Amino acid sequence: MFVVIWQFEIAEDKIAAFEAAYGADGSWAKLFRTSPNYLGTELLRDAYIPGSYVTIDRWKSEDDFRAFRKEHDQKYEVLDRECDSLTSRETRVGAYTV
Repeated sequence: MFVVIWQFEIAEDKIAAFEAAYGADGSWAKLFRTSPNYLGTELLRDAYIPGSYVTIDRWKSEDDFRAFRKEHDQKYEVLDRECDSLTSRETRVGAYTV
């Protein structure tokens, strides 16, 4: 399994829209689900820091993730630009193999 983790800081007035876009049934997950090798997304809200979130995207393998990105790069970039206004800060924590 291959996992990509992102950390986000969200302004209070953007939280509902952010959760809708980045949650397990959100815009990102819908795009990722076009690949049979996507295993799911978790959206985690920090218990102590308001507006702090982490996403965990799971894929069968790194090669599967890379193939998805190559095939869907334009859609990925469009959605990324559409979601830019929802985040104050976005940081890639890392990409990990299990």
